[in-house]
Amino acid sequence: MSYLNNKQPAKTINMNNIRVVMIFFIVSLSFSVSSAQVIDKLQKSFADYQENNFREKVYVHVNKTFYMTGEILWFKVYSVQGHANERNDISKVAYVDVLDNNHVAVMQAKIAMKDGKGNGSLFIPVSIKNGNYQLRAYTNWMKNFGADYFFEKQITIVNPLKAPAMQVNAEIPSYDVQFFPEGGHLVAGLAGRVAFKITGADGKGVDGSGTITDEQGNIAARFKTFKFGMGSFVFAPAGHHVYKAAVSINNRVITKELTVSESGYALRTTATREGWDVKIRHAGVAAAESLFLLVHSRNAVKIAREVIFINDSAAFAIDRNKLDDGLNYITLFDNRQNPLCERLIFKRPSKKLIINAKINNDIYRIRNKVNLSLATSGQDNKSITANLSVSVYREDELQNNEAGHINSYLWLGANLKGHIESPDYYLETADAEADEALDNLMLSQGWTQFDWNNTLSAKQAGFSFLPEYTGHIITGRITNAINHEPVKGIDAYLSVPGTRQQLYIANSDSAGRLLFNAHDLYGPGEVIVQTNTQYDSTYHVDILSPFFEQYSATPIASFTLISGTERVIAESSVNMQAENIFKNSLFKQFYLPQADSTPFYDKPVKTYLLDNYTRFTTIEEVLREYVTSIAVSKKQGKFSIKMYNVDKLLNGKPLILLDGTPVFDADKIFYIDPLKIKRLDVVSTDYLYGPAVLNGVMNFITYKGDMNGFEIDPRAVILDYEGLQQERKFYLPVYDTDQQLKSTIPDFRTVLYWNADVNTTHGVNNLTFYTSDRPGRYIGVVEGNTTSGEAGSGYFTFEVKK
Repeated sequence: MSYLNNKQPAKTINMNNIRVVMIFFIVSLSFSVSSAQVIDKLQKSFADYQENNFREKVYVHVNKTFYMTGEILWFKVYSVQGHANERNDISKVAYVDVLDNNHVAVMQAKIAMKDGKGNGSLFIPVSIKNGNYQLRAYTNWMKNFGADYFFEKQITIVNPLKAPAMQVNAEIPSYDVQFFPEGGHLVAGLAGRVAFKITGADGKGVDGSGTITDEQGNIAARFKTFKFGMGSFVFAPAGHHVYKAAVSINNRVITKELTVSESGYALRTTATREGWDVKIRHAGVAAAESLFLLVHSRNAVKIAREVIFINDSAAFAIDRNKLDDGLNYITLFDNRQNPLCERLIFKRPSKKLIINAKINNDIYRIRNKVNLSLATSGQDNKSITANLSVSVYREDELQNNEAGHINSYLWLGANLKGHIESPDYYLETADAEADEALDNLMLSQGWTQFDWNNTLSAKQAGFSFLPEYTGHIITGRITNAINHEPVKGIDAYLSVPGTRQQLYIANSDSAGRLLFNAHDLYGPGEVIVQTNTQYDSTYHVDILSPFFEQYSATPIASFTLISGTERVIAESSVNMQAENIFKNSLFKQFYLPQADSTPFYDKPVKTYLLDNYTRFTTIEEVLREYVTSIAVSKKQGKFSIKMYNVDKLLNGKPLILLDGTPVFDADKIFYIDPLKIKRLDVVSTDYLYGPAVLNGVMNFITYKGDMNGFEIDPRAVILDYEGLQQERKFYLPVYDTDQQLKSTIPDFRTVLYWNADVNTTHGVNNLTFYTSDRPGRYIGVVEGNTTSGEAGSGYFTFEVKK
């Protein structure tokens, strides 16, 4: 009986437990499904955004950093994919600007790119003022993401015809101080790490120290810079207090008020041997709210999980082996996918190009031969093929050899806004001090970079600038000449007269925009833009500059020269003038561009060389007498031309060209002296070219390809336009014979060698060059990358004596 009495309650208790467990399971399951849906949505939104937002990065190797007017600035552009740094062949054009401190371009160039590389040169005109300038580079596609991620490098130019301002012990007049709470926010009651950065007017870090005090003057924290003007400290703000930072810099005190939130989340990250430990705490918010954490690189989500709070905090570990090399983002979201906190961490890249550059001597005499051996390998020391650029120049106190080369730029500089001082340090050094400095950099320079609003938006991103897949795109805009409104659906014709005739046709979109795919347009020249004035006589066309007119906030350091550099400047001026006097013509030699010289219609159906026929006195006679595929008529004093394909009459009128330029008024062709015409190409078929359907083509070609005085329609737009830059040849003298060695022509070169396209086949290459008549210490800088994304640099030095 007692057994039954004891047993019956036991059954009842078990059933209740089962009900409780089932209810808990159902609630947990529904919650888990909801959480899984949020995580799936975050990951899908990120993946969709990345798929539709391909990123490019460019890096420019300049042959040195200090120039005299009258010298040539040589450079090479490297283009890579945004996430893996693999060589990128999407954009076929790179744009290079040299800007003064007012963002006025003093030099610009369009550089042809192939297989992720291109090279160019800029002759520095004597009209340029003394100063520091910003050289920047970008592609058309990169404009969509803003100027903050363009390549930027400061160079110095001195004009010997203008007296530079000399300053002894120049002082930086102002400082900028910024504070960066880890995760993005200071929250009352929660201890958090705060990074800070002190910079001078030149953008470089400045040492300083300071205190955090409340409104009553009580000190809550002390801090001082650690390296490169950056540092960090732990600070636990109390609620309902106002805190100020007092920063002492070179006997000056700058105060900043810190913003403290009364509620929110705090994120704390600590590096470990295996990766990173992350701790999340909250204050003043509902503990039941679901939170989600994503860890991602630019390319993919690496970790996605729900955050479970225990006693108002949550913790988890990040395995570094699960992350991509380079920058990784830690982001905390609420259940509405709003980002709450963000933190950047950096995993040093495992792959690197090692460049071993060796010369056969340490000391050379003037006009001596230098043998340079290059070897390239990966981190595993196995030989690897790479493409390199090599510069050898005289090193003096005017050159700025601040460390910062291709590898550190691609992994750090291209992904973070603002100037990074000595970026090579963070990748080349891997001790505790470098780790702390790198973490301060992550805290202070990149934590607000990622745009989650666009990433999580369901809308397809709109891009104003297209990637130039096949070559340079000339952009125009067509408007109604009367009301200045944009006009849609109008064909416009852009032609480049000359022996190599080029014609491009574009049709305007709803914004009146015209895109001329001028893929093989090289060098300076004249372009003619017009619409078919027989039908579209009320339109006006403007050609827009392809150079970007937005700029980053990166400061350009004020220009001063330290006392004692007058001798070096004077000698550099003499060197420049002597080189230009004796070798001017050698500096103006260019390689012929590898461009297609055939007209857009390729091979005509029939070509008439007029010198092979009876020379008539009018074009009408020429066309009537021996051009069999056309019919000429004249009605009410106006000429008309029709074209036949064998015996079939083509609809509409053929496109008439003179040296590749459209002539829409047929009467004007008939008034040309036929003795000026060398040949006539006839395409007697319907021809689809771009957006236009052409009912045959007639191209009258003059002897010089210059239209021979033909009067162009006054409504056409005629302007000088610089196409892709033609590659300049670098002058390399040879001193192999006694006669060459004893030549009385001075050799005052201080840039001994520049080669923008060196390939190390199977990991090796050997180069030679000669020293000049100028003794001194010389440095060689080698930079480059591989198709699979390894990048690196190397250098060598030697001395030249008389």
